[in-house]
Amino acid sequence: MSDIAIRVDGLSKYYRLGAIEKRHDALRDHLAEGFKSLFRLNRRSDRRALRAESSDNSIWALQDISFAVNRGEVVGIIGRNGAGKSTLLKILSRITEPTSGYAEIYGRVGSLLEVGTGFHGELSGRENIYLNGAILGMRKAEIERKFDEIVAFAEVEKFIDTPVKHYSSGMYLRLAFAVAAHLEPEILIVDEVLAVGDENFQKKCLSRMHDVALEGRTVLFVSHNMAAVTRLCERVMFLNEGRLIGDGPSAKVVSAYLNSGVGTTGARQWLDPAKAPAGEVTRLRAVYVRSEDGHITETVDIRRPVRVEMEYEVLKSGYVLLPYYDFHNEGGLCLFGTCDLDPAWRQRPRPKGRWVSTVLIPGNFLAEGTMFVNAGLITLNPRIFQFEERTAVAFQVIDSLDGDSARGDWAGKIDGVVRPLLNWSTQFIRDP
Repeated sequence: MSDIAIRVDGLSKYYRLGAIEKRHDALRDHLAEGFKSLFRLNRRSDRRALRAESSDNSIWALQDISFAVNRGEVVGIIGRNGAGKSTLLKILSRITEPTSGYAEIYGRVGSLLEVGTGFHGELSGRENIYLNGAILGMRKAEIERKFDEIVAFAEVEKFIDTPVKHYSSGMYLRLAFAVAAHLEPEILIVDEVLAVGDENFQKKCLSRMHDVALEGRTVLFVSHNMAAVTRLCERVMFLNEGRLIGDGPSAKVVSAYLNSGVGTTGARQWLDPAKAPAGEVTRLRAVYVRSEDGHITETVDIRRPVRVEMEYEVLKSGYVLLPYYDFHNEGGLCLFGTCDLDPAWRQRPRPKGRWVSTVLIPGNFLAEGTMFVNAGLITLNPRIFQFEERTAVAFQVIDSLDGDSARGDWAGKIDGVVRPLLNWSTQFIRDP
């Protein structure tokens, strides 16, 4: 039996903008399409298609991608928005076909790509569980053995016999992930959809994917959360503008990804406004990590303060803004979140123009390790989400052995998500 779970060779995908992919709206269409390509996708197309010239209304979402994934590997796929990650997963999940090249899948696949895929809205949660299991080639007895575990994980016991079209997005997501992760697929494919869930749900899903990996099954995981990627995956592939430009150990490839912007993980700029994260009211232009002397940095002495600076444009006047940051460590744990509390503009509408919001983190507060920073902004009254750029910047906190940090005289590992330098006192009472 081959050790290969996925083999991809020369895979390319060409889209004409505005063209509509073939859809399958009826239940019989979903079933027919699912069974037709259940075990193997092997799309060999005329190589002459690759010579088609791009135009203003066309795009190569993938270009000549080749790789192999062994059974039991947990592989992360990273890249900026529009890099081709979701297109690749849709081809591997048999949702769309490549323009050229081929992909071979050895084993049954469980996919969770976006809220709305994989389920039929008119069927109940119970019926969708059995339908998905049947498409995966499972017997009814196998599905029944996992049924209670799936429902408990998804926390939808009261609604299991309700058509899923009436589910909230959170309920739908929980059940969809539970089905994909528990019906024993040999290959589990998960896209950034986990970002829709709350913090506890994300931890639960990451834990389940870790369990799947320990069981020796193959996992492909797409995420913009570099902390989650480095925690879960030993190998990472880096896509950029439809091409595979990095494939190797997670720490090395994630570092290359973070450095691919402006040459440092401590700075990120969007020079083209059209590509910058934005809402109707504001647009992000840059995020910087600065040392106490104001220089951009990607390493910070644990004893020294560090500033994280967000530069953004206000496109419409009259809105109360709330810039914020979330800090995660390399284990995927959210250390803390913080929002703009500057009294000068708190609860005050801001005029159009360029703004900079900065948070100061004191020395002897963060623990050593890599810190990943999400940068976002919302408006208040009304509350409207404007943007959130995950892993906008990252920096390394270095703990010295000089003895004047919270480490003191201990040279070993110190647990905890923060490491404050606290005041201690010791008093000798008497000689016993």
